[in-house]
Amino acid sequence: MLLIYCPYCEEERSELEFRQAGDAHIARPRNMTEMSDADFEAFFFLRDNVKGLTFERWRHLNGCGRFFNAARDTVSDKFLTTYKAGLPRPDISALRPAASSPVGTAPVETYEATEADAK
Repeated sequence: MLLIYCPYCEEERSELEFRQAGDAHIARPRNMTEMSDADFEAFFFLRDNVKGLTFERWRHLNGCGRFFNAARDTVSDKFLTTYKAGLPRPDISALRPAASSPVGTAPVETYEATEADAK
């Protein structure tokens, strides 16, 4: 069973309590009414299916009910970290454990945003 750490409840719970809610940190269009149908379709429906590190939104459906973000490796299905919604992407290079260490889901206390995160 996969355990996922909820940054709001501050505990690991079974994956059955959570639902994946799409990509995190998506740059939303400022005025959707001015978009062409093709541009709206591309924004709303088309997403990259990344092999490796991805940032996702999750919801603790059977717990606090809140949305949060997670950095997850899609190859191993391991969560590198989870963090509260609204925070910038964490520096993942600081989170990657040594090859012999298990990957944990404990939260990271501080984040340093880069210019790329602001976009």
